[in-house]
Amino acid sequence: MIGLVLGILVGFYLNTHPSDNKWLIEQVFQPMGDIFIKLMKMIVIPIVFSCLVVGIAGHSDGKSMGRMGAKTIFYFLCVTTTAIIIGLVVGNVVKPGAGADLSSMVAAHVNTLPTTETKHGLGHVILNIIPDNIVDAMAKGSLLPVIFFAVMFGLGVASLPHEKKDIVVSFFSSVSEAMFKVTHMIMAYSPIGIFGMIAVTVTNFGMESMLPLLKLIGTTYVTAILFVVIVFGLIARFIGINIFQLIRFMKAELVLAFSSASSTTVLPQVIQKTERFGSDRGISSFVVPTGYSFNLDGASLFLGLGTLFIAQIYGIHLSLADQIMLVVTMVITSKGAAGVPGFMFVILSATLSSAGIPLEGIAFIAGVYRLMDMPNTALNVLGNTLAPLVISKWEGKFSEERHQQALLSMKHSNPSVAQPTSES
Repeated sequence: MIGLVLGILVGFYLNTHPSDNKWLIEQVFQPMGDIFIKLMKMIVIPIVFSCLVVGIAGHSDGKSMGRMGAKTIFYFLCVTTTAIIIGLVVGNVVKPGAGADLSSMVAAHVNTLPTTETKHGLGHVILNIIPDNIVDAMAKGSLLPVIFFAVMFGLGVASLPHEKKDIVVSFFSSVSEAMFKVTHMIMAYSPIGIFGMIAVTVTNFGMESMLPLLKLIGTTYVTAILFVVIVFGLIARFIGINIFQLIRFMKAELVLAFSSASSTTVLPQVIQKTERFGSDRGISSFVVPTGYSFNLDGASLFLGLGTLFIAQIYGIHLSLADQIMLVVTMVITSKGAAGVPGFMFVILSATLSSAGIPLEGIAFIAGVYRLMDMPNTALNVLGNTLAPLVISKWEGKFSEERHQQALLSMKHSNPSVAQPTSES
């Protein structure tokens, strides 16, 4: 929080004194933030792979694994589809892009769009999940192919005789524990990284250039809050959990995800702390990494809202039938593009193309998307924190004892640093 506040203050000063900011941004603050993001990206693949192998190989049998996987995907589809529909409904009611004066907007250059063509559709989504070379997929940080291979490898290990399986599981369990220790070391640098990233953000985004988009930004924040209170609140209440207690338990991770606009920075902590909150370890190890590609609730919520905003600033009317087709398109493309750098713009490009909306409209969002990406990222993290708790309840593997211990720990200590439990 100190890094966040100081970054805002420094960024505000540099924004009002542009002659001083170029060297500081390029040589000091940008590298500060980039170092932190690179450190976190460095550990994501080994953590995801080792946790999935341990979670799947240590599971009881293939049938229960398949049942859990089917329930997980079904839950993800239901929640993300709900988020897309809510985004469209809010866009139709609030109309954030209605009456916007295009001539007053400064078109931002979309640097985040990939230069290579990305194919969409159910067939290509499935094809892209299967890696040609798992080492190459790991080197590129492609999460979906790594998850696919880890699941298959974990099932293969689970079918081995016990004496051989125990050796492999023990090895990857040690790897995952070592990577969690590395995570704690990297987290000690997080205040400096957050300071640098926020300073760059505030320096680059002057308030005058954001005025035409303030309505969209405000709508995004309000919609995200309502989604947490209403949708997540009802889901949590249905499984016997208080959503506000869960938010308080995960406050350190949510603040970090919000300020860095990167959900990968807290993936290891989410896996650990959902287990501490009562989730089964195997379920957390499977559901959380999978959710990072299939359960992007914040991104899904913004998809509907952002698409309607661009249509509205161009004065394009979308009928109910058009918007129903948009929902189908978004559900498919959001799964296929997950994990790609700038994936939100990839999804928006596919969605706008299918609806006949000018792709240039993305430029109006790109300049300030970072400010909207912050609540969306925190929403993604909260959604992937709730998911393993839901699946654990559904599978009858939720630990009420650990859940009560977690609630008790919030009254006596700071739970932001996760410590492995004796049971785990």
